[in-house]
Amino acid sequence: MTPEERIELLQKLDALQAALIAMATQDPGDTQPYPRLRRELLTHPVVGPMIPDFVRRYPDLGQFWPFIKRKFKTYAERREYIWDEFSKAVQFVEGLEPGAPADADVSELLKTFDEAHVYAVWQKAIQRRIADPEGAITAARTLLEAICKRILDERTVDYAEDATLPTLYKLTAKQLNLAPDQHTELVFRQILGGCQAVVEGLGSVRNKLSDAHGRGRKAARPTPRHAELAVNLAGAMATFLVSTWKERHGDSSAA
Repeated sequence: MTPEERIELLQKLDALQAALIAMATQDPGDTQPYPRLRRELLTHPVVGPMIPDFVRRYPDLGQFWPFIKRKFKTYAERREYIWDEFSKAVQFVEGLEPGAPADADVSELLKTFDEAHVYAVWQKAIQRRIADPEGAITAARTLLEAICKRILDERTVDYAEDATLPTLYKLTAKQLNLAPDQHTELVFRQILGGCQAVVEGLGSVRNKLSDAHGRGRKAARPTPRHAELAVNLAGAMATFLVSTWKERHGDSSAA
């Protein structure tokens, strides 16, 4: 997205918020652009999925008024609510999309591990969390698959090309001494068993909620919160695997 396109999108978002706030506070502001702005932003390929649900529900400001009037009694509460609901879209367009605090640390570690593929997949995952939840979940699984295959290749361990993520992880865990049955201490067995469960869960949620398979009309669809959970879990596991791999190779940057 070019700087000019970002500015134009921010202006449209600001104007749409202004029209809603004008109606919510009974201010004689300019509400005429609302139908046009609503249509343009809801159909926008990037910010469309981030537009608040009440904008989708109410194509006319006259319909929005009873909703906001019942929801909050004061003008201040109504303004705060509208601003908060638009915050994700605004922050995303500004290049300040919300994410986990560890994003930068994960990015730095993965970049030193495999910039061409693993790091690139991680970037896709974190960039799609809000605008494309299904794509983000797919990328989260692909990230762990790529890391496992890279480590197995380095160890010259054979694996089937169509091996599932849990299978790849179990092979990788054995190579890194991270399998629960390789430890006797209960606490380590529990922690490593939890890691294995996380990986299996990511494989399952990807099959159920991502864009990797065709689905019927009634199938569940992931929301940004589902995508953030999947991506953040994948980032934590990616960091654990890569850090362990580097430690095994005497890399002091493993942290």
